[in-house]
Amino acid sequence: MKKLTAALMTAIMTASMVVGCGSAAPAPAEPSPAQTEAPAAETPAAEEPAAETEAAGPVELTVTTTFAGEDSNAQNYKNAVAGWEAATGNTVSDTSATSDETFKTRIITDFETGSEPDVLFFFNGADANDFVNAGKVVSIDEIRAEFPDFASNMNDDLIAASPADGVKYAVPVNGYWEAMFVNTAVLDAAGVAMPGADYTWDQFLEDCQKIKDAGYAPIAAALGNIPHYWWEFAIFNQQTPANHLDIPGAADDATGSQWVAGLEDIKTLYEKGYFPDNTLSATDDETFAMFTDGKAAFLLDGSWKVGGIVGSCQSDPEDPSTLDADKLANFDVTYFPGKGNRKTTDMIGGLSMGYYITKKAWDDPDKRAAAVSFVSYMTSDEVVPQFAQHTASALKNAPAVDETQFNALQVKAMSMMSGVTSLTGAVQDLFNGDCRVSTFDGMPDIVVGNVSAADAVQEGIDVYLDAQ
Repeated sequence: MKKLTAALMTAIMTASMVVGCGSAAPAPAEPSPAQTEAPAAETPAAEEPAAETEAAGPVELTVTTTFAGEDSNAQNYKNAVAGWEAATGNTVSDTSATSDETFKTRIITDFETGSEPDVLFFFNGADANDFVNAGKVVSIDEIRAEFPDFASNMNDDLIAASPADGVKYAVPVNGYWEAMFVNTAVLDAAGVAMPGADYTWDQFLEDCQKIKDAGYAPIAAALGNIPHYWWEFAIFNQQTPANHLDIPGAADDATGSQWVAGLEDIKTLYEKGYFPDNTLSATDDETFAMFTDGKAAFLLDGSWKVGGIVGSCQSDPEDPSTLDADKLANFDVTYFPGKGNRKTTDMIGGLSMGYYITKKAWDDPDKRAAAVSFVSYMTSDEVVPQFAQHTASALKNAPAVDETQFNALQVKAMSMMSGVTSLTGAVQDLFNGDCRVSTFDGMPDIVVGNVSAADAVQEGIDVYLDAQ
């Protein structure tokens, strides 16, 4: 993980230096239509897949990704699929859906029932353990034994290994970062300055009170629906990048106590009234609308949310030419306020997803070469930059991109990333599934005091240990 973080930081800092010179290599990301992320552009024609990856005749592949709905790369994905179909004569039966807990459960169920797709774009952390352990996906090394050039354009050090067996299966496309988006119009109305790289937790609490007093919701969050990001950073604020990925053995051990303290900080924010009044019943879409409509100041989310914010500033979310640049100027992005030994500029991020080829497709003589061809196309030097944009990629030779092709919020994101001191993966990706129910689904009970944070953490740990 330290090696991965170091390599990612090198890629990000390199991209940031290029930005300062007037152009940008893709830096780190998570979801909205590609055209809302950057000006519309046709996906460049990727190099023809090597002859060894060509199928004998037309083949239909079933492909499932998270490039759907509000995901920033939804349109990029459609464009790339069309490009591959035109280049090969093959077709794709797309079953993509927006990433959430329901989607993750659906994927696991599909594998259990033999309904898995031929190619899957999915998380490479513990969420994939079940189908990895069941031998339902093919490793990159096994694929390379027959197709030596498979993923050869990727830096292997940036391809994450499965926590299930330490083997690499998923070829990454774009990375992600998580940070705090800001509605600066709300800050201005409340007399609050834009937070910077040295922003502390105490300053954040003071600013939230000023924002609340001015008649706005300080934090746009649906704790009863999507508490994930607050869960992650509240815990990270009790730790450092060196130990954030540790799983506690008990709620009262060193790491467990940090988790409990993090959840209690969220409870404090709730008690102070810094979340929306309906935070326990609202959907994530509703609180996001509060933020974009100028009713809330802060939104903690992933890099994929850049596209959603840009889309909210367009009269037609699907048409970048309808962008209201003045409205977009009211949005910025900064670091989550630091506390204790975590520097404000220590961020959550990485390359957490990638393309898997399933055993089902690999064992099908009509689909094996087509599946390899599809993944090779979608992870080529020409296609990946369309997806990575202002995030990270694992390409050995990421091409430079003209900064003028990025919108104002993307440029602000690149500027923020130039000051990052570390990138650490999300510990929730290791503490997956049922382990998170007591603190994710149970967040409302924790913040209103029906369940203690210590009991909720211990319940999740018990589930985790039982599954080992």
